[in-house]
Amino acid sequence: MGRIFTEHLQGRVFTCRLCGNHLASNLELISKSFHSRQGKAYLFNAVVNVLEGPKEERLMTTGLHEVADIHCKSCLQLCGWRYVMAHEENQKYKEGKFILERAKMMDLYEGNLASSSEATTVLGFPNEADEVCT
Repeated sequence: MGRIFTEHLQGRVFTCRLCGNHLASNLELISKSFHSRQGKAYLFNAVVNVLEGPKEERLMTTGLHEVADIHCKSCLQLCGWRYVMAHEENQKYKEGKFILERAKMMDLYEGNLASSSEATTVLGFPNEADEVCT
């Protein structure tokens, strides 16, 4: 196996809880109002250092979505998923966006661990407080 190249983000970043690999910048955070099987989850415009699995149809509380699981590029931990396609018209804003499960990541701010409540949220979409895979 060759060397794994990863992108290093600046400022406040969310990292893999297992290996510390950078996953997303706080600037890409859209909403903290999502939930997954593991509990809280965050919606991001973009993530880095992940590998995408195969696409599959998944029934969630907000309807049927085509998603692809994403894994940390370094340790291969399942971190969340990418919305490929939403079947419901009012869910189309999720297409191309990423979910990272809170239980699988840490908030790293300039070298210091910070609690999830300290992270800044940029809300721009409807509240999805009960987005859960069924």
